[in-house]
Amino acid sequence: MSDRFKTATGGWGQSGRVTLEPVKASGRLARPGLVLGLVCGTQFMVVLDLVVVNVALPSIQSDLGLGQSQLQWIVISYGLTLGGFLLLGGRAADLLGRRNVLIAGLVTFTVASVGAGVSGSFAQLVVSRAVQGLGAAMAAPAALSILTGTFDEGRARNRALGMFGGVAGSAASVGLIVSGVLTGGPGWRWIFLINLPIGIALGGLVVMFIAKERPIGRGSADVLGAVTVTAGMLVIVYAVNKSVDHGWTSPATVGTLLAGVAVLGVFVIVERRTARPLIPLSIFRLRTLTTANIVAALVMGAFFGTAFQTTLYMQQVLDYSPLRTGAANLIGAACSVFVAGAITSRVVARVGAATTIVIGQGFALGGLLHLSRIPVEAAYWSDLFPAFVALGIGIGLSGVAIQVAAFVGVEDKSSGLVGGMISTAQEAGAALGLAIIATAAIARSAEVEGAARSGPAVGAVALTEGFQRGALVAAMLSIVAALASGVLMGRAERTADIVDDPTPQPALSAT
Repeated sequence: MSDRFKTATGGWGQSGRVTLEPVKASGRLARPGLVLGLVCGTQFMVVLDLVVVNVALPSIQSDLGLGQSQLQWIVISYGLTLGGFLLLGGRAADLLGRRNVLIAGLVTFTVASVGAGVSGSFAQLVVSRAVQGLGAAMAAPAALSILTGTFDEGRARNRALGMFGGVAGSAASVGLIVSGVLTGGPGWRWIFLINLPIGIALGGLVVMFIAKERPIGRGSADVLGAVTVTAGMLVIVYAVNKSVDHGWTSPATVGTLLAGVAVLGVFVIVERRTARPLIPLSIFRLRTLTTANIVAALVMGAFFGTAFQTTLYMQQVLDYSPLRTGAANLIGAACSVFVAGAITSRVVARVGAATTIVIGQGFALGGLLHLSRIPVEAAYWSDLFPAFVALGIGIGLSGVAIQVAAFVGVEDKSSGLVGGMISTAQEAGAALGLAIIATAAIARSAEVEGAARSGPAVGAVALTEGFQRGALVAAMLSIVAALASGVLMGRAERTADIVDDPTPQPALSAT
């Protein structure tokens, strides 16, 4: 496989100095170093809000009086709108101008952050989080488009893309600590309110230093496609969430699931008939890309669902403080960043993307099975630490390899669409996986509580057994991801066209 894959200069995890060559933008000299800083700042803020809320969930639950099943919607609402409107955001940047859409996205995100920070009810918080996701879906692809338009193709652009992609890992790590500090200090509301000065500063600098440009696209945007795919996913997640109350075979659950599938069917019809579809259905003829999307959804579903459950377990069962919870999770984020940057490209070059994902999911499976046997009074170093390390290694190997596999046989003109599709699959998979895992955990906890007398000890046991059940469900998703990679992706990879540059596009990429 080493002859088939050649790592591009300046790929992920490569060290060295970035050569910032000035590029003309709309008749005036752009400042590439400043542009890189601004777009990386945007990426940092977007990814930060994917993880920053997890540690604060118990505090939000206590303050707003929420039920256990409601907590997942605070995470899901952001991820689904981000994933559902990501490709539309990229198209809007082409039609309306990248700078204009970036500013609009930052404004939307910032205003919604304030709305989340002052929320006095569950409904207001969830709606604000959904609008945050919409703002992020506009800002992220516009920022990436500005970056690629600022740096000439080759070494300078590859280095800049490497920095842009690396921001995601650092944002995940920093988000855990920031959330712990703010939640344990001024309160959970500040994990959202802190975006106000950051958003104002970024927006002002974009207006001042990023030049206007002519729109690079013509035609219309597939708004109906974005709305139907997002609505379909929301309805399906709602059905999964409500299965705890009604049961999987109840008319209410089955009917809601069928309604979600029907809305997704409308999305397919829209994509077939529109002149400029959000996702041209013909692109699914690329088997490696199709499999990569499926695997991306499974991997991120298992990972985000486990991260959600772990933060609740540490605070609700082990009585960790928010800051201690964030610090405890850092080892997983650190392992993921290190493996993705320093190891994965070499493994892919030696054994191929499909096998790399299988290896990564092997590590993840080991960590999840370890968590599935965790006791009520768990010790960090023996019960949590090994699992966090294994999960970090697993996501570090799998995440980059999925990006590599997605681009096998893809023409350069379609790279933006492919990057956006993978990011959409990751966000949608994370939301659906979280819903499935959290629902399984809540159902198991309810069974344990129903069969025993009430009391603090019973509550801790019930939550722990629910966490164990959630870890087992995540392990099943990991097994399916490994099988899909080893069988379907491996076969497609062997018959695909050779590609010269497997350097993955950064997360949240859509043009």
